[in-house]
Amino acid sequence: MKSLPLPVRVAAGLAVTAMEQARKLPQSLAGLPVTVASVAMQASMRAQQHLTELAIKGDEALATFRPAEEEPEWATFDEDVDQSEKPAASEEKAEEPEEAGETDGPSGLPGYDDLTFAQLRGKLKSLSAEQVENVLAYEREHADREAFVRMLTNRLATVSGS
Repeated sequence: MKSLPLPVRVAAGLAVTAMEQARKLPQSLAGLPVTVASVAMQASMRAQQHLTELAIKGDEALATFRPAEEEPEWATFDEDVDQSEKPAASEEKAEEPEEAGETDGPSGLPGYDDLTFAQLRGKLKSLSAEQVENVLAYEREHADREAFVRMLTNRLATVSGS
């Protein structure tokens, strides 16, 4: 049998491909809104990135015309505050006497009850194994927060070397 001419074979292939795509159309339409939203979000993010890059370049260019402020007016540091303005630590404690048996944390870590997870993690490095044990016992007796107990248990294992 002699093969058909190339243009006829290509036309038949196009017809079959068109029929296959027509059958897939209902499935493709279901995902179309998600695809459109995704493309729109990508374009928006790219535009924001370009805008930010332009702002950074503009800041760098304008910085050459005006000197940078070394220390903002609103920034204050402990060294900047006159010590005579601050009450002494003993005066602060005298104003707020602690009731017998009332504490705001385990020994070695005053103010524990007010610490956030990140603040506690930062303070753990300076505590001994015995102090971490005390903090862990205090946590279990009081708030017993799962994340805190887990972090304290892991730190105790690290400090103890087990």
